[in-house]
Amino acid sequence: MIEKTLSFSYRSAKKVVIAVVGSTLLLLGIAFLVLPGPGLLVIPLGLAVLAIEFLWARDLLHKVRRGISEVSRRRRMGRQRG
Repeated sequence: MIEKTLSFSYRSAKKVVIAVVGSTLLLLGIAFLVLPGPGLLVIPLGLAVLAIEFLWARDLLHKVRRGISEVSRRRRMGRQRG
């Protein structure tokens, strides 16, 4: 009984810590889009932390990665033409 309670408490605490740290990084990244700072780097970092525990963040992180790959591909294509 005690082991089950401790296991549940550990999982709950882990989820809360991940949510707080990931959300903080995500909000800082959004703020850094208008303030001086590396917003475009911090936002994916926050999503990566949230993706440890939350499926919606994992899906959003995959979309961001695909978008970055597409932008990178287009830039390479533009350099080859020009």
